[in-house]
Amino acid sequence: MTIKTHLRLGDLLVSAGLITESQLKEAINRQKTSHERLGEALVSLRYVTEVQLAEVLGRQLGIPFKNFEKGDLQWTDSALKKILPEEFIRKQLVLPLAKGRDAITIALFDPLDLILLDNLKKMTGQSIAPVIATKTDMLKAIEAAFGKRDLLKEAVAGTYGQSAVGAAMETVEEVRQEEGQTVEDLTAKAGEAQVVRLVDLFLTEAVNSRASDIHIEPYPNQISIRFRIDGILQPVEPPAAHLMPAIISRIKILSRMDIAEKRLPQDGGFTIRLGEKVVDLRVSTIPVVYGEKVVIRLLDKSNLVFDFKQLGMGGQALQDVEQGITSPYGLIFITGPTGSGKSTTLYAAINRIKSPARNVVTIEDPVEYKVEGINQVQAKPAIGLTFAAGLRAFLRQDPDVIMVGEVRDLETAGICVQAALTGHLVLSTLHTNDAASAVTRLIDLGVEPFLLAPSLVLLVAQRLIRKLCPKCKQPYDPPSGLKEKTKLPAGQYFKANGCPDCRNTGYAGRLGIYEVMRVEDRLRDLISKGSPAEEIKKLAQGQGMKSLFESGLEKAAQGLTSLEEAFSVTVGALAL
Repeated sequence: MTIKTHLRLGDLLVSAGLITESQLKEAINRQKTSHERLGEALVSLRYVTEVQLAEVLGRQLGIPFKNFEKGDLQWTDSALKKILPEEFIRKQLVLPLAKGRDAITIALFDPLDLILLDNLKKMTGQSIAPVIATKTDMLKAIEAAFGKRDLLKEAVAGTYGQSAVGAAMETVEEVRQEEGQTVEDLTAKAGEAQVVRLVDLFLTEAVNSRASDIHIEPYPNQISIRFRIDGILQPVEPPAAHLMPAIISRIKILSRMDIAEKRLPQDGGFTIRLGEKVVDLRVSTIPVVYGEKVVIRLLDKSNLVFDFKQLGMGGQALQDVEQGITSPYGLIFITGPTGSGKSTTLYAAINRIKSPARNVVTIEDPVEYKVEGINQVQAKPAIGLTFAAGLRAFLRQDPDVIMVGEVRDLETAGICVQAALTGHLVLSTLHTNDAASAVTRLIDLGVEPFLLAPSLVLLVAQRLIRKLCPKCKQPYDPPSGLKEKTKLPAGQYFKANGCPDCRNTGYAGRLGIYEVMRVEDRLRDLISKGSPAEEIKKLAQGQGMKSLFESGLEKAAQGLTSLEEAFSVTVGALAL
């Protein structure tokens, strides 16, 4: 079969009317940071679906489109298993479907990959008749053909040798002897194939599981390894305890840390590539009773979402935020606890308002994501480059928009206020429980109320809430007493159930809930008087502001989350 290779994917989709030229340019720009293929970037931006992408490619290239649900990608002959190695099939996402006299029919999700097609021809010794399927369907088809493979579990089982019980029963003294090895010994063990493979598999499994953090902790006779998925720590099968020093050393070497230093905390990081994904890892170690604990933060660039609607913002809250961030000057704060998505919201705001006509500068600690078109500065307190020092320098750089990673002290807060009052738009974060508390927090830091009131434009409090797994969620009718007591909004409610796709948690992914306070004249009067947060919040709610609790209930009424999750995130656990 001859494929029209002169056609480019972007041109095909534009000519088919599925995307516009501007959407194509946005996807191409996204590729520069996410390193996705063009089709994957368009799917991530939700301009096309996987099915639309595959159908138009198949139609334009003259090759059949196959669908897993219709049985098009299922084997009818087990002899097909011998045509290509399983490892190659899983890595390249290809699957032999039929063998003829002159050609082999092979399913793949990227028929424009000429190198892959050429390799397939060389490996099989026959011509290739390609058919196209979505990436999701290819993964399902390969699992159906070979079974779901848990490489991590296989590797972990191998660390215990013939007797898992014997290895698991190591004494504390044995573990301490391992920790007392020389730097040369630890470096050598960290480079052993078994240790390298284990660390690689843990990182791969964490990325594939959408984990945001990995916790590695030493205990007397075992290692504890947990992934934080959708905000909840979940244990995974750990390797034998005697490998702990070598695993820690391997991670330290990758992170460019001092493997001989075990008495003091250290920070480092490195970047990995998994297929088309590029993931930044920030690594932190601290000394604990039985050795060192390691926490790895994973920043998957391919999963970046800088669109307010995709983050979960809508309705009046979205209108207020859009109006606030397009103000020519003023002070905007995003508030919430650690891990509530504040940085992502800041990046979404910056991404929305950046333009060639504006000078946008940021100072962050650390710079989590690199954004094209803005000037980002990494804070370095050890050499005097603090948030406050960076802000003072920015004011001599003719800025239009300034973003500060966090306001922690009066000096930084004071410069932010002065910058906002002198014609700059300033965005930053605070650690407070709700929007109104940001006012009292700034006053407690020492900012004068009469200066704070005219500078504030927008206060946003937020939390991240788990989304129900769409494959296993079950309809739920809340008790009448609960409906009356909490004034539940009308809608269809669901409960979490649990299935293999969501690791039996009932949830898959997270979205934001928001409390958005537009600061206008009556609120400014209260702020300038130093009024308490309760009074400020009451007035804001009277003017239409929805609380975090109300935002959570709305998400539950829309079937996006459960009432249990809405209550636990905003007011505490509730037995339903």
